[in-house]
Amino acid sequence: MTLPGIAARPFGAVLTAMVTPMTSSGEIDLEAAASLARRLVAEGNDGLVLSGTTGEAPATHTPEKAALVRAVVDAVGDRAAVLAGAGSNDTAHAVRMAEQAAEAGADGLLVVSPYYSRPTQEGLYRHFAAVADATELPVMLYDIPGRAGVRIAPATYERIAAHPRVVATKDATGDLTDVPALRAATGLAWYSGDDTLLLPFLAHGAAGIVSVSAHVVGRAFAEVVRRFDAGDHAGALEVFSTTLPVVAAINGAGAQAVMTKAALELLGAVDNRELRLPNVAATDDDVAVVRAALIAGGVLDAAPILP
Repeated sequence: MTLPGIAARPFGAVLTAMVTPMTSSGEIDLEAAASLARRLVAEGNDGLVLSGTTGEAPATHTPEKAALVRAVVDAVGDRAAVLAGAGSNDTAHAVRMAEQAAEAGADGLLVVSPYYSRPTQEGLYRHFAAVADATELPVMLYDIPGRAGVRIAPATYERIAAHPRVVATKDATGDLTDVPALRAATGLAWYSGDDTLLLPFLAHGAAGIVSVSAHVVGRAFAEVVRRFDAGDHAGALEVFSTTLPVVAAINGAGAQAVMTKAALELLGAVDNRELRLPNVAATDDDVAVVRAALIAGGVLDAAPILP
């Protein structure tokens, strides 16, 4: 039962910002991606976000992105919402990515603020509107000033929320101050973009989370949301506390894709931890940190490391 005041969940409650598995030679491994998507859904994720930063979107190409969408949609069917990243600081490029994602079968789009170029609020609005106009798919905005260099202002949120296909936002500002007022003013479904802030966002009426750590603790995050919705806030906190070692290891160094692939390799979910440049695979020391966190979080047995 959902508590009164909890936002609608157009894309579910727990969404993983999915890594893009690679072969040892650096090609996208579509079979491994399909297998990982099925695993994530089985472990409690009701949404998957492809070709975001964690999915190495800056280092993959548009035809590859479309093939990835098709592979994951075929793998999970209607058991989870599949969102495709349509993020670029070139609006025309973002529009093309949106169109190809729609053709490939995506259920929605994640549209990040144009990064590096730091547009004005008018530029932000026009960018978001152009991508939302490009297809019939619902849109989740992505506000991450730490990477984009610009934050979506309240007035811009209110303006773009009037677009019929803009239905949600992923908030990675790290600031909850304006969330209640913005939710009320826009009617958007609010998703935490920071794993550590899942519970505070839920307390402010958020719909859920777009998470990196959910690759590993998705089942626990889903239980956190279930308990919170049922009014068992102490129980939600208790479950969330068990995830903290994993959350810290995957997010602490700011290299989420690197550490996540290391974790997935340790869990046997992928057979390597390769990334494309400029990212490089986790070092043995990184892997040791992740392994200790997985053991502390109860998701990996403390078996001896074989020579």
